[in-house]
Amino acid sequence: MELQIIQQKIFEIRGCRVMLDFHLAELYQVKTRVLKQAVKRNIKRFPFDFMIQLTSDEATLLLNQGVSQSVIPSGYNFGGTLPFAFTEQGVAMLATVLRSQIAIEVNIAIIRAFVLMRQLAIGYDELLKRIEDLEASTDSQFNEIYQALTQILSKEQEEKRVKRIPIGFIKYDKEK
Repeated sequence: MELQIIQQKIFEIRGCRVMLDFHLAELYQVKTRVLKQAVKRNIKRFPFDFMIQLTSDEATLLLNQGVSQSVIPSGYNFGGTLPFAFTEQGVAMLATVLRSQIAIEVNIAIIRAFVLMRQLAIGYDELLKRIEDLEASTDSQFNEIYQALTQILSKEQEEKRVKRIPIGFIKYDKEK
């Protein structure tokens, strides 16, 4: 299973990275209804930090973001039951509920995708800190250059204001 395909199915909802039930059902090669039934039969395994049920506003927001074809499968009916969103821990728990070889293999790939995304986020944080440090050091250097240029320009303007006595040979007219 390609990690890139899985990463495209991970979304941020309520500040958590989650996967939606119909995407998981597709990956596990089961119907969404079957996945939801297995979850409902084992609901104690899915506390609020493992699984959330989207509100109709959240589901509508997904549709209005312009990514409905890739996020919400065509024909998905929100009128019946709203989608479940599973966190990384919830996805791990799904393997214990579904108990198939495909579920185990897919779960391993999904967990790897979550871990890779977390590592990338940490890498971005480190890169951002380095850029901020670089900006701070270059800001002070540019500030010194700016001060030096300002000082040079002010000296040039001052020199223009001072009346200079001409140096060199002056020719006088004798007729005067």
